[in-house]
Amino acid sequence: MKLFISRPLPDAVIDRARAGFDVTLREDTTSMSHDEMVTSLRDFDLVLPTLGDFYSAEVFKAAGTIRAKLLANFGVGYNHIDVDAARAHGVAVSNTPGAVTDATADTAMTLTLMTARRAGEGERLVRAGRWEGWHPTQMLGLHVTGKTIGIIGMGRIGEAIAARCHHGFGMDVMFYNRSPKSPPFPARQMDSIGDVAAASDILVIAVPGGADTRHLIGADTFAEMQNHAIFVNIARGEIVDEAALINALDAGQIAGAGLDVYEFEPKVPDALIARENVTLLPHLGTATLEVRTAMGMLAVENLEAFAAGDDLVSPV
Repeated sequence: MKLFISRPLPDAVIDRARAGFDVTLREDTTSMSHDEMVTSLRDFDLVLPTLGDFYSAEVFKAAGTIRAKLLANFGVGYNHIDVDAARAHGVAVSNTPGAVTDATADTAMTLTLMTARRAGEGERLVRAGRWEGWHPTQMLGLHVTGKTIGIIGMGRIGEAIAARCHHGFGMDVMFYNRSPKSPPFPARQMDSIGDVAAASDILVIAVPGGADTRHLIGADTFAEMQNHAIFVNIARGEIVDEAALINALDAGQIAGAGLDVYEFEPKVPDALIARENVTLLPHLGTATLEVRTAMGMLAVENLEAFAAGDDLVSPV
């Protein structure tokens, strides 16, 4: 079967794919164009796309006669694929959950600690040669141990973040989730996002992207937060109304933010770049060789299962 892979992946993943399929590997690291996506649907049996490859309803329509039967997405998030349109055209979709959980939770902790302890600001100070030496009131930040962490979305990743906060930092855990959850450690489920925001010293977003969660976090949420609190997003950029976040920072409604994702990624607003109390990462959530390899292997497992006529390992 002919397989199209939209970006370079770890060597072990490509080797496994080539062992079972006739592989065409796109060497470009940027998102596919509209025409490239149309061609992938027309000319290949299987496609392995990833974040930024926007398989919209219009792309499926433009493809006309579609040869592809599976989009084996590289990543747990699949809001860049119109799943309903895919199904309507006879194309199955899979993703790679589980493989990303710990690395993404670790990134949430990285952003929390960097923002609370002003680590990015401090590093810039040292690199610029402006550090004049230690003193007792230098760059005082937020002490994380024993604080209250609020988590919006208690799925795999949300629970992994909460476990790190509870066991590693002695934090009280508050969370909002659409369905009842009972994590295996002390945690209080609250009735609304606003309730969690008001109770938290650190608020972390861990819900899936998609139409249902676009701008889930906006001015109302930031207005509920305490002015010493920090906001962390490791989910999807469009979940947060970025303009409202900037306004909240400008007004001093919150003390800072740690972001790994952005509403119009890769564009990052100058207003965020200019602020010392905002930590900005270039979507590093799963960026380790081990994790990216595991993600790729799971994508290939889905491809292999499909080719063998078996059930997908992780269907969407």
